[in-house]
Amino acid sequence: MSIREPRWFGWALLALCCVPGLVAAYGVGSDLLLGTRHFGSNPIKAGEHFLGDWTLRFLVATLAVTPLRQLTGLHWLARHRRKLGLAAFAYLMLHWLVYALLDVQLDWGELLRDLAKRPYIMIGMTGLVLMIPLAVTSTQNMMRKLGRRWTTLHRLVYVIAFLGTMHFWMSVKKDVTEPAIYAAIFAVLGLYRLVQWRRRWLRARPAMAAGCGCGAPQACGRVVEP
Repeated sequence: MSIREPRWFGWALLALCCVPGLVAAYGVGSDLLLGTRHFGSNPIKAGEHFLGDWTLRFLVATLAVTPLRQLTGLHWLARHRRKLGLAAFAYLMLHWLVYALLDVQLDWGELLRDLAKRPYIMIGMTGLVLMIPLAVTSTQNMMRKLGRRWTTLHRLVYVIAFLGTMHFWMSVKKDVTEPAIYAAIFAVLGLYRLVQWRRRWLRARPAMAAGCGCGAPQACGRVVEP
């Protein structure tokens, strides 16, 4: 017997998604305006890293929805995948805004110099740019309009996860334990999806041989999860 979704789950998840942002706003704001040390001696850099960490955590949560749904039978989790994905995008935007507004203070010359001499910043910016179309097309209406192209587009999330991990890995000075953990988690999640795609393709082969003319289930008009 599957567990039904608690009525409060959606609101609780939304509240949890907001908590890290509120912590960052209070901590960085208090340190800069009141001289506290919630985020240490360099609250701007610490705030950037804090928001970047939560971007990766929400990406992990987003990509974990499909395996959890399939392995546990909690199919209602799929309804909250978009919420987690948008949270990842929001924290990535906040991560960039703290860098642009507080770190380089909208000095576009310095920003361009950073892009030129620090490859990890270019990698992070690439991930941000790639994530924008995913956020814009995350609605049910856009899913219907794009059809099977929606699935292809949203598979970019795996590229973004890779870029985010590389950005983190290259930005740390010595201890790469944390980015290595993220790399391992994303690798496991990606491998799981590759296995699922292969199984779906193998199931579609008899239909192709029978003259269906489709190479995958989504080609018959059904949008599947990326």
